[in-house]
This record gives sequence, C-alpha cells and structure tokens, in this order.
Amino acid sequence: MKIIAFAASSSQQSINKQLAVYAAGLVANAEVEVLDLNDYELPLFSVEREAALGQPALAKAFSQKLASADAIVVSYAEHNGTYTAAYKNLFDWVSRIDRAVFHNKPMVVLAASPGPGGAKNVLAQALASASYFAADVKASVSVASFFDHFDTQAQAITNEEIAAQIKQAVSHL
Repeated sequence: MKIIAFAASSSQQSINKQLAVYAAGLVANAEVEVLDLNDYELPLFSVEREAALGQPALAKAFSQKLASADAIVVSYAEHNGTYTAAYKNLFDWVSRIDRAVFHNKPMVVLAASPGPGGAKNVLAQALASASYFAADVKASVSVASFFDHFDTQAQAITNEEIAAQIKQAVSHL
C-alpha cells in the first residue's frame, strides 16, 4: 500500500508533519511518501492568475501525487481558526484542476496544536467539506497540547490513549 502523508502547513518544524509521518508509519508494510507544501509553492490564486497562467505544473504534480496513492494521511495546522495560507492556496489551485482533489482515496485526517484547542476548528472545517472534494475519510483525530504527548526525539506519541486513537484511525486505511 502506498500512503501519501503531508501536513497542511509550510512550517519547517511542523508538528502536524511530525504527526502525519508518525501516523502513516503505523501502517504495516506501507510505502510512505511524505510531501512538503514548500515544494509546491504557487502564486496566490485568483481567476485572473488562472487565466494568465493556466494550471501550474506544481499544482498538477501535487494532484498527481494524491491520485497515485492508495491512501492519504493529512494533518491540519490551524492559523487563526482556519487553514494555513500555504495549504489553502495550493488547495485552491488543485481544486481547479480536479474538484475531486482527494480522488476518492481512503483518508485519515488529523490536526494538532501546541495549545489546548487541538486545531479542532480547522479539523471540523476539513471534515465538513471533505465529501465535496472526494475525500473518503475513514477516521479523524485531534491532538491538543502536542508537546505534552509527543516525544520529538523518538518521533512518537507518548500518551497511550492518543496513541491508541491514532493506531485505530490508521487501521481503517
């Protein structure tokens, strides 16, 4: 099974990237490809830019990566209660190529924050719109107070309850 894992963040030290990689790594015998949004940086989307540029190669490449997967693990960072600008911009470009952004792939949707909110606002937004963009969401997990529950050296969840939730979530892939 080929899993595409990524964080909906452009942060170089993204806790959501750490979480996505950790979760995807729990799937036995899976080939995991980790995408970095910084490799898909595009001009700010607008219909005028789309008319001038067409469909950018980087947006097509991201869409093709998602299409090539057997499953997808994405972890959403929350900025001001919503998607990060980097993710939203890439998503806008990709959705113009194919509204079925997630290509009906089974998905685990995660979110993490360093504080007590667990990025639940952005997770709720992602889940509410998932079906419109051909996301076959199998499970979702929010991780609040990330650094209290994740060992950054071992790259592993230390809280047994959260670890069990994530293991259960990826078991559906």
